[in-house]
Amino acid sequence: MSTTEISAKDVKALRDRTGAGMMDCKKALSEAGGDVEKAIEILRVKQGKKIQDLGERAATEGTIQSYVHAGNKVGVLIEVDCNTDFVAKNEDFQGFAREVAMQIAATPTVKYVSREDVPQDERDAEARIYEQEAADKPENVRGKIVEGKLDSWLGTVVLLDQEMHNPKHDGKTVQQLRDELAATTGENVVIRRFTRYAIGQ
Repeated sequence: MSTTEISAKDVKALRDRTGAGMMDCKKALSEAGGDVEKAIEILRVKQGKKIQDLGERAATEGTIQSYVHAGNKVGVLIEVDCNTDFVAKNEDFQGFAREVAMQIAATPTVKYVSREDVPQDERDAEARIYEQEAADKPENVRGKIVEGKLDSWLGTVVLLDQEMHNPKHDGKTVQQLRDELAATTGENVVIRRFTRYAIGQ
């Protein structure tokens, strides 16, 4: 199975089962020829204790947190899910949800949780703009330019790609913090959805 045949849905399913990063899941699936069990094995060998097979346990517990910025002009509601009520009530888990809500409040460009959530038509529309911008560049580098710009754009609209603004996190991304929390709790931590409200928007 080639990388192109590995669907975003498969990558997401593997990520939900293991808590591993999206690109790591994609590489593992590619290496395993699309075999999920083999991909989990590959991830465990490469990443050790950080990876746990969370199986098909659905993240049906969780927390809804809100954050309203000083001045009451921006507010965020976020749902973060996990497997058990015990973890849902855990202060670290709730703190993570609150921190991410603050991050969303401070990042007006963020619209989607993960790269898989970005609609194809939106990606295509952006790619067309970058293709026009790169039209005067040599043909052999145009594709790379478009790819690079598309990747940068995805980095601005996808929540998991965001570097946390709070300096205490040492520039870690939301994805890295989520992975760490999944590893310490041993549970599937899923940012299910969020809504950002801003006056006049």
